[in-house]
Amino acid sequence: MLTTILAAAVVLGVLIFVHELGHFATAKLVDIEVPRFSIGFGPRVIGFRRGETEYVISALPLGGYVKMAGMEEMEGIEGGPEGSSEGTAVPAGPRSPRPRDFESKSLAARTLVISAGVIMNILFAFFAFAAIGLFWGRPAVPESVVGNIVEERLSEGTSPLAMLPRNARIVGIGTDTIVDFTDIQIALSKQRAGPLDIRLADGPPIMIDYPAADSARQTLISAIEPVVRSEAVLAEVDPDGPAGEAGLRGEDRILMADGRPVETWQDFGAAIEAAAGRPLPLVVARGTDTIPLSVTPAVRTLGDHRYGRIGVLASPVTVSIPRERLGPIGALAYGASETWRWTALTFDVLAGLFSQRVSARSVGGPILIAQISGEAARAGLESLLNFMALLSVNLAVLNILPIPVLDGGHLVFLAIEGVRGRPVSLQQRIRFTKLGMALIVALMALAVGNDIVRWIGF
Repeated sequence: MLTTILAAAVVLGVLIFVHELGHFATAKLVDIEVPRFSIGFGPRVIGFRRGETEYVISALPLGGYVKMAGMEEMEGIEGGPEGSSEGTAVPAGPRSPRPRDFESKSLAARTLVISAGVIMNILFAFFAFAAIGLFWGRPAVPESVVGNIVEERLSEGTSPLAMLPRNARIVGIGTDTIVDFTDIQIALSKQRAGPLDIRLADGPPIMIDYPAADSARQTLISAIEPVVRSEAVLAEVDPDGPAGEAGLRGEDRILMADGRPVETWQDFGAAIEAAAGRPLPLVVARGTDTIPLSVTPAVRTLGDHRYGRIGVLASPVTVSIPRERLGPIGALAYGASETWRWTALTFDVLAGLFSQRVSARSVGGPILIAQISGEAARAGLESLLNFMALLSVNLAVLNILPIPVLDGGHLVFLAIEGVRGRPVSLQQRIRFTKLGMALIVALMALAVGNDIVRWIGF
């Protein structure tokens, strides 16, 4: 739990800081007065003043803001006017424009300042992906070939997947085209509940009833495994199961099954499934000895599918992911391609949400971010950096949406000013900003609700 909390604080704190630093640095660059730099919204919790700027951490750690002089429409929404935290009276009515106000600068300068937060998030993702390519190498993404289906993880409506043959290549899920195994996981994570077709390169499509419950969705995604090259080494053997009764032991390595060589754990699993209810001859390496054994897999059924199980677990040997080591130029190219790929995917998911092609249940909030941050931190620095890069892309895309109170909403106001030659009135900006804030609160409520549903297992 402590790791999860600390990881979430680091992930959100760094990404919010990076975003707001973009606004802050460009505001200073074009000589805009910045009374406050805040991590979080709402009342000030702790902070200090240096020069004209108060640097604070505020009560609601779900974002941040840079308070620039002359942006009265943000009063009260982004922590209140400058000085209010210290009990200073707030002047009533609009004040006279000053040379260092936001509104006093050119349209180009204001556009740069508003865009800088999104630009910084994209740059963070770019350099994070590039660092992964440089220090760890570019990971090889498995092909969209099915190595194994774990029947126990399928619900009743998804049981037809048990009939997927090994080495079947998936080329489409619903309206999504599948190229690699990552596409399979992404496509399944965003589908709406109901009938769903899974198309194969060779063979008729498989129709399933995609579940509504998030727990069933997650287990379905984990049920489809890619082709992996791990050895068939036993970690645990149930002494009361068929394997234990046949004399198999932990650390045994399976050399042959049913007269055929076993090169991987998935080869062994396929042999067990096919031999349900009949003797399965094995050749096992135990230390320096080679031992012939025979085991009869217990019969299990899932719908019309019949398969065998013997009561063993694979050795937790880390499956080595092939990687290509990259030089500085290759790492930068990898950073650019990954940033572009995830940016395009994020826009596609957003479009799918508005068109109802993507389930609203796929939207996650702070609880999900905290959970994934903790898992990524426990997996190591590379996983944490990769997650931060993905989240940074998401923050950039969300902030560019044309919703007042977000950067995209401010850019819309500036675009209108550029077209008609005069700014949107303060009263209109305040009205639209309040509407935008109400929409953001509603979206946050949806995300938190989804998080709670996932947390309790529905």
